[in-house]
Amino acid sequence: MSVLTVETHVAAPQERVFDVYTQVDRLAERIPTITAVEVLTDGPVGDGTRWRETRVVMKKEATEEMWVTGFEPPHRYNVEAESNGMKYSTLMSFTPERDGTTVRWEFTSTPQSFGARLLSGVFSVLLKGTMRKHMLGDLEALRAVAENGEASS
Repeated sequence: MSVLTVETHVAAPQERVFDVYTQVDRLAERIPTITAVEVLTDGPVGDGTRWRETRVVMKKEATEEMWVTGFEPPHRYNVEAESNGMKYSTLMSFTPERDGTTVRWEFTSTPQSFGARLLSGVFSVLLKGTMRKHMLGDLEALRAVAENGEASS
């Protein structure tokens, strides 16, 4: 199991930040590396919400199906995905601090297949910097939306 953690401070109230970061249907217009999002469930985002997200990773498009497995507004939410023998878990937490909110992203990858277990150590070391860069880019893109006061849908 590999865990990668990044965080940023957003100069906006916790409720607004949580709202911006959980608007799944607007991710493609807000995060430059995401090219498409297809929401697969009806209703507001919450436990059980599923979507397909397509993003550019290392100059190639990759599509993954994701789902919410924990939703506690405005404090935290968890998203999971499975791909190529790996299980991915994202925990996003929102803590009011100073003049805004600290957003902390914990990304965990756990190999589920024999092949994934064999390769996970090597890929974890090789891709850690790339993954951190993508995570920080996502956080910063959404931080800008939350701070600029864009009307939420």
